[in-house]
Amino acid sequence: MWRYIFHRLLLLIPTLIGILAVTFAIIQFVPGGPVEQMVQQLTQSGVGGETAGGGGTMLKHGRLSAEDMAALNALYGFDKPPLERFTDMVARFARFDLGESFFHHQTVFELVKEKMPVSMSLGLWTFFLTYLICIPLGIAKAVKDGSRFDTLTGVVVLVGYTIPPFVLGLVLLVLFGGGSFLAWFPQGGLVGDDFEQLSWTGKIKDYLWHMALPVTASVAGNLAVMTVLTKNVFLEEIRRQYVYTARAKGLPERQILLKHIFRNAMIPLITGFPAAFIGAFFTGSLLIETLFSLDGLGLLSYEAVMKRDYPVVMGTLYVFTLMGLLAKLLSDISYSWVDPRIHFGGK
Repeated sequence: MWRYIFHRLLLLIPTLIGILAVTFAIIQFVPGGPVEQMVQQLTQSGVGGETAGGGGTMLKHGRLSAEDMAALNALYGFDKPPLERFTDMVARFARFDLGESFFHHQTVFELVKEKMPVSMSLGLWTFFLTYLICIPLGIAKAVKDGSRFDTLTGVVVLVGYTIPPFVLGLVLLVLFGGGSFLAWFPQGGLVGDDFEQLSWTGKIKDYLWHMALPVTASVAGNLAVMTVLTKNVFLEEIRRQYVYTARAKGLPERQILLKHIFRNAMIPLITGFPAAFIGAFFTGSLLIETLFSLDGLGLLSYEAVMKRDYPVVMGTLYVFTLMGLLAKLLSDISYSWVDPRIHFGGK
């Protein structure tokens, strides 16, 4: 097992470099980079402007001089060959130096740290509620397969799956967020304006009150997949021969379900738990964050792509890819932990 883990950790390095190299190469051919955007901004502003680093530059006769263009390229690091820029970036990333944003005047690490609480709140609540609802519901649907309960819950889950989270969030805002009907919940934001003046109990209530609608909109779209997966896995185990043998021996149905079926059926669900849990820390839903005025990682990533803020694009890609690869490794290890029959690299 330890040998397998060591080999997988070694494979992280070329995988990360490959993903960064492909993204970096694509970026080189994308028009409208930061230099072009700054030139356009200065041209529209008139006779002068300020660069992203704080240095001044002047327009002459409606256009920038060659010296000013060279200064802009040097400011954004485009005065170096692409290979040298990529090598410098990988060397910085190896030290977890993610660079500095072109437009926010902050380091990428500070930006991620600032935006992460919003995405964590949305992701973790969605993750826990999805598992807490879908697993018991999927088990009940498997046990009562073909019953009226199975049919009705299947229809409800299917309706929730067909409605996009953004549309459901809009409906929730109209109905309960002070739209055209009831004003039970706030329209947006992670907390209220008077959050600092509230007591600890008041802060918890205010936070939960603000998260109710966006979390509901996010959970609804995840219910169908996890519920159907849980039901199918349990149905497959219920129909296996060892279950018929246990029933023939006179074991109670509850004991068969909890002691035999549950343990085997939970293997594919538990093994996906590490990846889903780690992914919840970096969940960024652009539409949900925009609709409910949540300034999180989804909105940050979208703005970085639109503004061609390459340090933010590459820095967040590096962090998310690294966490995703580690989560995949944890998922593989959990197979062996949940089912001792599975071994990696052994006989």
